[in-house]
Amino acid sequence: MTTNNFKENLKQYTLRFNQEIEKYFSFPKGEEKRVSQAMHYSLSCGGKRLRPFLVYSTAKLFGIDFTNSINTAISLEMLHTYSLIHDDLPAMDNDDFRRGFPTCHKKFDEATAIIAGDGLLTYAFEILSSPKTSSDSAVRCRLISLLAQAAGAFNGMVAGQMLDLIAEQYTPQTPNAKNIINHIEEMKTGRLLRYAVEAGAILGNAPADLFEKLSKYSRKIGIAFQITDDILDVEGNEELVGKTLRKDNNQNKLTFINLYGLEKSKQMAQELISQAIESLSPFDNSADDLRQLAQYIITRNH
Repeated sequence: MTTNNFKENLKQYTLRFNQEIEKYFSFPKGEEKRVSQAMHYSLSCGGKRLRPFLVYSTAKLFGIDFTNSINTAISLEMLHTYSLIHDDLPAMDNDDFRRGFPTCHKKFDEATAIIAGDGLLTYAFEILSSPKTSSDSAVRCRLISLLAQAAGAFNGMVAGQMLDLIAEQYTPQTPNAKNIINHIEEMKTGRLLRYAVEAGAILGNAPADLFEKLSKYSRKIGIAFQITDDILDVEGNEELVGKTLRKDNNQNKLTFINLYGLEKSKQMAQELISQAIESLSPFDNSADDLRQLAQYIITRNH
């Protein structure tokens, strides 16, 4: 893959990544195969694959190739997909479509969707623990620990989801509303994007100073990603986005848009991306995919 054509690189990576999915599924012969089918369905139905691509692109900076980063990348995408399956459930966001396809509970049923999410969550850690992920057991343990923290209920995605549900009662006039929405973003959307970059750096045994630079990059793109999601909910094309839009306002959710306004939010996102790119200054053009990915985050239409 060249470094001067990000969209083509992402497209080629996505094709190769999607082909790898089949290698991770061996369906049982009994009726229990239904949950494996639901897991496979949700993992295979589209997706930008930005998180896996972040793992790959970061690890590549330190000489780690596709083959030696795929386990980490696919385990992260499995965990991310589990969160989407549960997020779409009637008790949560109650969505009928995800990535342009029927959500898991619509394709199968609600109970199957719940355990399919549980299956992907646990499978992610099984994959990370494999020697194929890294021959260094210390690297595997660090990846497992970091992903558990990133996905967890104390300072991770699960905590962010809880705050997101509670935030329906908040308004822009709520005291500390800015701190609340930043905290939600950091733990929900931003946490797995941060993990993707940091995991790639861990695979490559990045020195502490470069690890810190990459971590800062990941935080900036994480906030910008959420702001762009909020913008798309207002301005996006439902067919391109692949899910129901205009729900945030209807559900009275606290978002960057109703807190800062549309134009200010766009300005904030652009400033964050500029800061993210600046964090990559220690790297030469080998980091161009990361630079262009940052720009893509705020120009995407889905």
